[in-house]
Amino acid sequence: MSIFDELRWRGLLADCTDEAGLSERLAKGAITLYAGFDPTADSLHVGNLVPLLALRRFQLMGHHPIAVAGGATGSIGDPSGKSAERTLLTPEVLSANIACVKVQLAQLLDFETATNPARLVDNASWTAPISFLDFLRDIGKHFSVNMMVAKESVRARMEDRDVGISYTEFSYMLLQAFDFYHLRRELNCELQIGGSDQWGNITAGIELSRKKLGAQVYGLTLPLITNADGSKFGKSVAGAIWLDVRRTSVYRFYQFWIRIDDRDVIRMLKYFTFLTQEEIGALESEHLAKPEARVAHKALAVNVTTLIHGASATQEAIRASEILFGGGLDGISEATFADIVGEVPSKNAPRAQFAEAGVPLADVLVLSGLSPSKGQARKDVEGGGINLNNKREENAQRPVLAGEFLFGKHLLLRKGKRNYVVLSLAD
Repeated sequence: MSIFDELRWRGLLADCTDEAGLSERLAKGAITLYAGFDPTADSLHVGNLVPLLALRRFQLMGHHPIAVAGGATGSIGDPSGKSAERTLLTPEVLSANIACVKVQLAQLLDFETATNPARLVDNASWTAPISFLDFLRDIGKHFSVNMMVAKESVRARMEDRDVGISYTEFSYMLLQAFDFYHLRRELNCELQIGGSDQWGNITAGIELSRKKLGAQVYGLTLPLITNADGSKFGKSVAGAIWLDVRRTSVYRFYQFWIRIDDRDVIRMLKYFTFLTQEEIGALESEHLAKPEARVAHKALAVNVTTLIHGASATQEAIRASEILFGGGLDGISEATFADIVGEVPSKNAPRAQFAEAGVPLADVLVLSGLSPSKGQARKDVEGGGINLNNKREENAQRPVLAGEFLFGKHLLLRKGKRNYVVLSLAD
């Protein structure tokens, strides 16, 4: 299967500037390609995975990927897909973001292989040394304003009279075009890939390479991912799903994939995993036959979480998920339990209240809010619906002691199958 075949069956081929020409070029041997990632935050998010994993797919087929960290372009801001001007980042923030993003880029590409190692570069290294006048003379001269205005990313903003577009963001296209030209000249890079919103920027780079180098280069775009309901992919109730564990915990990252809409799960397996056509086909058959088993969802969550966070962290996330379905708490780490605390309602209780004789379970249920009164608490316990640290309770009057609090501070209470509260001791 060629890389074109691979991308096509996965639904990852949106458009190509010259598919026949690129297919012919790929048939002749390995090609050098790049994708850019602007450090607008101190972490990439799941939406960035599509082009990043595409670079890896090319690498696995013997091609030479370059990941470009946008130290220069990130200081300007890409207007593509944006309805308003970006807030410009300070040099200090931009530098810190680049350092974080570089680490994440390095996690997903192979920089050690002897045959076709990936390369990681920062476009500030070739842009910063050039003066403004030299850039205007050597690069800007090759672009007509008419052509730039016709690009969708610019035209959409110009048509919005309330917002418009600044000269700064209007010029972004020239910087990205300069990247492609520089990489073609210095590293023989012949292909740029990116989201479909990058079409105008990519074609600008192709035109600049043709005019200044007389070189044939290509552009290939990947689809912008949306959910089955038309909403933007990569968002949760809490916001964007980030790759950095400091922004999105491994547990929440895993849960994002587990909770993918049934209508989307097979598409997401194709987009975000390296499972084969046969493996995904088998999962699709299982999903269609028994969707409630969520076999495809589990495969998606395990594969993507392992790819980003590793096997050990993924197992911890699975363990945390099982706890919220009644699984045992033996051996659970404090970090994993902390993820659970963030997912369910929580209440604080004075530590002194649980000293010595403890507090009757019925009172604890009222204190936690799981039961509205002591009378109802007794009925809830007698009905077999109360669990403490995922163990069923049968005596509403038995004392709950401070020593039963996990890690000396948390008590996991459950009423019925899914009604959880974490009671935490406060000094």
